[in-house]
Amino acid sequence: MSKNAKIAAGGVAVGIILLIWLPWWASLLIILGVPAAAYLTLDPSQRRRLRRVTRKELGR
Repeated sequence: MSKNAKIAAGGVAVGIILLIWLPWWASLLIILGVPAAAYLTLDPSQRRRLRRVTRKELGR
C-alpha cells in the first residue's frame, strides 16, 4: 500500500468514527474544516505551487 493510500484509508476510518460518535453536522464541519484550515496556513508561494501541481495531475 502506498503512503497516500494509507492516509486516505485512515481518513475514511476517522470520518466513519466521527459520524458514529458526533452529530452529522459536527462531523461535516471537522471533515471539511481541517483541510481548509491547513490550506489557509500555507503562505502564498506554497498555495501557488500546490495549485500548479494539482492542475498538472488533472491534465494527464
